[in-house]
Amino acid sequence: MASTPASPRTRTTGSLSRRMILIAAAWISVLLAGGGFALDRVLVGAVTANFDDQLEYVLRSLITTAEVDRGGDVTFSRLAADQRFLEPNSGLYWQVSGKGHEDFPSRSLWDRHLAFAGRQVIRDVRYFDSGQFPDEKLRVVARDVTLPGSATIWRFQVAETRVELDAQIAVLRRTLVRSFLLLALGLVVLAALQTFYGLWPLRRVREEIAAMRAGTSSRVARPMPNEVAPLVEELNALIAHNERQAEEAREHAGNLAHALKTPLTVIMNAATARADDLSDTVCREATTMRRQVDHHLARARAVGRRGSAHSRAEVWPSLEAVERAVGRLYRHVRLDVTGPRADRGDLAVHVERQDLDEMLGNLIENAAKYGGGSVFVTVGRAGEFVEFLVEDDGPGIPDADRTRIFDRGARLDSGKPGTGLGLAIVRDVAEIYEGSVRLEESEDLGGLMVRLRLPAAG
Repeated sequence: MASTPASPRTRTTGSLSRRMILIAAAWISVLLAGGGFALDRVLVGAVTANFDDQLEYVLRSLITTAEVDRGGDVTFSRLAADQRFLEPNSGLYWQVSGKGHEDFPSRSLWDRHLAFAGRQVIRDVRYFDSGQFPDEKLRVVARDVTLPGSATIWRFQVAETRVELDAQIAVLRRTLVRSFLLLALGLVVLAALQTFYGLWPLRRVREEIAAMRAGTSSRVARPMPNEVAPLVEELNALIAHNERQAEEAREHAGNLAHALKTPLTVIMNAATARADDLSDTVCREATTMRRQVDHHLARARAVGRRGSAHSRAEVWPSLEAVERAVGRLYRHVRLDVTGPRADRGDLAVHVERQDLDEMLGNLIENAAKYGGGSVFVTVGRAGEFVEFLVEDDGPGIPDADRTRIFDRGARLDSGKPGTGLGLAIVRDVAEIYEGSVRLEESEDLGGLMVRLRLPAAG
């Protein structure tokens, strides 16, 4: 038993969910990195400013309590109360320096001195970092002042090790990094859940299609979100279109089988009875069968090509081709084709060129065959349709026969060759393309006028 061939795998461009999550993760990372950097700058600046304020407070206390003694050196009426200024290498220091005078340092500096920090006079308080001590990084605040009774410019400096400041900044940054990583993880998880929930209707569509393939459903019937509903509507419309085409194919096959059954029965009976007119019977019934096959083949071709949304045929090239062909067959007939010249380059219909040629060829050939020698064709736009008027100067068709003439094989004039399928084919093909054909009386030529309407393209 032959195994069913596996369906070819559909080419994919990767997971849509993964793509959405990666884009969200990248955007979240960029935003959090930028926000974290800005917040780090703000908080580190705030911590450093608070640290500097404390140093500046000590500096101002030193300046306000500083005096110049009789020897011209600086003394203090009240020393800073912080015990660390008295402990050697405690990490908190002050120093007063003046040109031509020895430095006056706190006891905590012991045998070290703070650098003079440049020759330029510091009028306002200045903050800076110093690495002059190899084993200790300092944060320094300095200012130059002139004390009463002294012409010397004295530089007051207060310095403190950065250990505590750097420790506070490190704790702050660890907290920021952990918090932002946790926030990023939460946002990515939220984006993943949002993606999963947002794409869930597509999974439901897949389940519905699988149910249709299994034969348990014929349409996608579940309610869908507004964004997915148009897709589902188009899918259901496509399914309905395919079902309609399949039904039409079954109907055509049944009609053709039914139409061929009677001629075949006649031929078989004649052959079984060894009838004298067997050859005539075979020719007659074979002609009937050929008529039916031609008719159903024309319908099948039109139905098969109708599904193309790009079906398009230029009107004037088709008309000119049919005009040349009919003119060669009926040289005695005067054939005039007219229409707005401005539309000639743009006039087109949503019909395959072969089907348009067949419809126009049948109509114009019938007018030339059954008319009195004059055929007049007018073409133009009529709203969303292109309208063809084919008129002749023949005897016309009575109102009572205008419906019957569309039946397969119906002929009002059996004296001329033909199959009687021309108008039937035109009607069936026009209806397949959502057009129409109607028989009227020609006011100008007095004969028959056929009004063919086909959907305009553009």
